Amino acid sequence: MSTLIANIGQLVTLDPAEPDRPIRTGAALVIDDGRVAWVGDAAAAPAVDTRIDAEGAAVIPGFVDSHSHLVFAGDRVDEFEARMAGRPYTAGGIRTTVAATRAASDDELRVRLRHLAAQSRGQGTTTLEIKSGYGLTVADEARALRLAREVTPETTFLGAHVVPAEFVDDRGAYVDLVCGPMLAACAPHARFIDVFIDRGAFTIDEARRILIAGRDAGLTPRVHAAQLEPDAGTALAVELGAASVDHGTFLTDDDVEVLAASARAEAAGGPPATVATLLPLVEFSTKQPYPDARRLLDAGAAVALASDGNPGSNFSTSMPLAVALAVRELGMAPLEALAAATRGGARALRRTDVGHLGVGARGDAVILDAPDYRHLAYRPGVPLVRHVLGGEGLGR
Repeated sequence: MSTLIANIGQLVTLDPAEPDRPIRTGAALVIDDGRVAWVGDAAAAPAVDTRIDAEGAAVIPGFVDSHSHLVFAGDRVDEFEARMAGRPYTAGGIRTTVAATRAASDDELRVRLRHLAAQSRGQGTTTLEIKSGYGLTVADEARALRLAREVTPETTFLGAHVVPAEFVDDRGAYVDLVCGPMLAACAPHARFIDVFIDRGAFTIDEARRILIAGRDAGLTPRVHAAQLEPDAGTALAVELGAASVDHGTFLTDDDVEVLAASARAEAAGGPPATVATLLPLVEFSTKQPYPDARRLLDAGAAVALASDGNPGSNFSTSMPLAVALAVRELGMAPLEALAAATRGGARALRRTDVGHLGVGARGDAVILDAPDYRHLAYRPGVPLVRHVLGGEGLGR
């Protein structure tokens, strides 16, 4: 079944094959069997089976949200209120969600997950990564990943989220568990392995061991780093060929340079770059300082935006709001922010078939209720997603 999207006011393709032409006017788009089959001048559009009238609106690629934690039970609204009253954010609150998640049934977790995935898609996200990390037992981590796989193929094993309460006096035993039985149970259900490196979470040495074990099991490393203070997590991520290093609130000049060097190496024909994935909704929710995207972009680093939807540090999956915050607070131009939230997220997931609307890409397109993509930043908080095409699961 072929579908023409016609009467488009502004088509943002972000096609990597046309880097100097990210935006088209007077254009139309054909999606056939779930793929972009044709892009060109509206007057030259081919015959199709069905037609969608965009009514002069902007059409953009579906958002690629490359960082979320959506398999959980309960909430932490009391913690949020306390932060707004001045209590600083710490990683320790994760254990509250662990207790609630362990106590929940599969069906309770599934209903919550599908609801959140549908909300995410309703705001324009068509590719969504989901991590485990709120079970922290072999059975509960494997369960989280099996449930996540019901709505997305982009799953990440995060047994190294925090050390659970029952192992607080024997961290080494928990790292052994993560690298051994837990990894063996979770690897069949995951693409990636992640570690939260920070105060209250895991050390560099612990992270290195866990990430190498995951890589040896066939999973691609990813890293949480520099959220609460500077650390060596970014250098470790690049050293191990991680797909992304996420948060980056407290990146040093050396961190920026190592990320830029990774991008330069990719451009010269080397391995894929490690993407700096920024999560401005977290800073919005925790009152932490915002990361500086401008110095990353100016240095030539690969940059993505993601939601980090989770019950603690940010209970929002709104990629449009992430784009608006990136423009307002991170120093990004509107097109840079949109590219980071689409094609950048795809790079962080090592995907080339999503995040853009070039011929051959997945037909994941979003019709906005606006004539210009810049309205995403210009009108924050306004529901500007009119229609979503495509997407992998996500409550469809």
